[in-house]
Amino acid sequence: MFDIAFSEMLIIAVIALLVIGPEKLPKVAKTVGHLLGKAQRYVSDVKSEINREMEIDELRKLQAEMQTAARKVEGDVQTTLRDTEADLNKSVKSIEDDIAELESSKPAAVATVNSNTQSPPKAEEPAPAQPVGPAPKVEAK
Repeated sequence: MFDIAFSEMLIIAVIALLVIGPEKLPKVAKTVGHLLGKAQRYVSDVKSEINREMEIDELRKLQAEMQTAARKVEGDVQTTLRDTEADLNKSVKSIEDDIAELESSKPAAVATVNSNTQSPPKAEEPAPAQPVGPAPKVEAK
């Protein structure tokens, strides 16, 4: 944690023994151990809180990206739906116009058909074939 070598720890222990004394050293070491444990727990709690916040931020960014993508897809679908609806309305209008045109021309067509059926044209009868001249005589032998 502090990157202290064994020799450095030994020097610190000797100095603590000289300064604090042999009677109080175990009690002080126990107190220092508790304080170091609390400090380590505090540092790990801070690290985990920072990691959680980073994960929450990443999830929020991901959520925003997904919402943006969903809105884009929804817009594309609505645009396609509107275009398709417009095309269908044009087709329906065209068919309705064709039907109206056929219905308006129907009486004229019926009148034309009726006039044709009332007086059919007379076919000319072919004229009988007339001989051009006398038939040649055939002599028997």
